[in-house]
Amino acid sequence: MITDAVILMAGAGSRLGDADGAIAKPLVQVAERPLISYTLAALERLGVTSIHAIMGAHSSRLTSAIEPLLPRGMRLHPIQNPDWQKQNGVSVLCAAGKVTAPFFLAMGDHLFDPGIFELLVRQAKPQELNLAIDRKIGCIFDLDDAMKVQTKNDHVVAIAKDLTDYDAIDTGLFVCPDELFEYLRRSLRGGDCSLADGVRLMAAEGKVRAINIGPAWWQDVDTPDMKAEAERRVSAKQGTP
Repeated sequence: MITDAVILMAGAGSRLGDADGAIAKPLVQVAERPLISYTLAALERLGVTSIHAIMGAHSSRLTSAIEPLLPRGMRLHPIQNPDWQKQNGVSVLCAAGKVTAPFFLAMGDHLFDPGIFELLVRQAKPQELNLAIDRKIGCIFDLDDAMKVQTKNDHVVAIAKDLTDYDAIDTGLFVCPDELFEYLRRSLRGGDCSLADGVRLMAAEGKVRAINIGPAWWQDVDTPDMKAEAERRVSAKQGTP
């Protein structure tokens, strides 16, 4: 069973702006619920009890706002990233030595169909980095901003936003081994790296498993237009107008 999850929420959310007066993107209201509450509910159903939230901007206020949203039996472990203005690989490294592997890794500003979490649990291999990928490229809301992935069989062979030859999109949801931290450390340049840098190094050694989400949906919520699309998806799933 996977008991731990790392959720990245260190960014300032400048592209989304001051949506609904929220202090950070995880608290933005989507269909009358805070965005982060959807991820917490999905993790609770799978038995996750420890949430390691990597925070930067507004960390104290964000902690106070998220704690009341936690399902019963789930505990929040806030982790301050003093270098939160650097790339997200630095945020992931803040969880090294604090999280029990295998663990979920999710973006705090993404909305996921709960079935994607369940699919990852069923298909993940604990000794590999498992990435949920979306092959429905034509359905991606903002393809230019998406992290592109090239796969071969069931493994990732390349990952970058500027890939020209790709067959899938990175959804931002992983099941990770401890080994990820080692590859992120190797990726550091001037004390900075992205998560994709570490994934790229692991992929070069055949250690990144690609798990296709099939018809399931997800949505990055990074701009007002993306928020509107997320609300449309949630409303459609709930059968509301």
